[in-house]
Amino acid sequence: MRNPLTGTGTGTGSADVDTLVPYEDAVTALGRDGDMIEYPDDVPVAHIVGTVGRAGDFDGSFRLRNRDLQERWDAVAAAMARPGGVPRVELMRLGEMYFVVDGHHRVSVARTRGHLVVPSRVRRICTIAYAMACLRAAHLPSKAAEREFLLRIPLPDEVRTRLWLDRSSDWMRLADAAEAWGYRESLRGDPVTDRRDLAARWWTREVGPLVEHLRRAGIGVGLRDVQLYATATAARDRRGHSGWPVPIR
Repeated sequence: MRNPLTGTGTGTGSADVDTLVPYEDAVTALGRDGDMIEYPDDVPVAHIVGTVGRAGDFDGSFRLRNRDLQERWDAVAAAMARPGGVPRVELMRLGEMYFVVDGHHRVSVARTRGHLVVPSRVRRICTIAYAMACLRAAHLPSKAAEREFLLRIPLPDEVRTRLWLDRSSDWMRLADAAEAWGYRESLRGDPVTDRRDLAARWWTREVGPLVEHLRRAGIGVGLRDVQLYATATAARDRRGHSGWPVPIR
């Protein structure tokens, strides 16, 4: 599948789209960074994309794979047709993604009937890398690399929610570029105080101005800021340049 943002392949095939994302794989890739309190909510059905332990019973659209569960599915469907017939489903939340702990059949019925939301009880887990709702299993290696990048370059939360790169190797190249920028700042007599200072200053003084310059030139339409900067960095490195601006082709 081609990424609509970059036009590049993401490695997400139909088999991956048709599979629920395992919670343990996702939280390992993203990096657990603490819990938040549980709360009731009406969760968009489209954002429920994963499972805690039942990937073999339902496909990626919560259709039954295990036909031995059909009788149970029918009973849940009948109960959901009655007001107050079933309790809230239990979900784990990572960013914009939700994973079913209890209530797989209820989510399946809700999707089949075209419900937009499902009454839920949610436990939110904070992560180092942010989980967008479009994240699938094939994206987890890149998200794991993003997690490692953020441990080296701990960008502010408002920036993390907008990060996306297709290739794992791009994250390490970006971390090297940020650290090299910080070293050059030190040589100019303006040393960074710690990694958070480095990350914040690099993003606002280096990434932001370059991205703004390229966008004014009509370059990078449809790319996220981090994608545009990574593309520009790769173009600069290929040409052996040490500074900006660099034309991108």
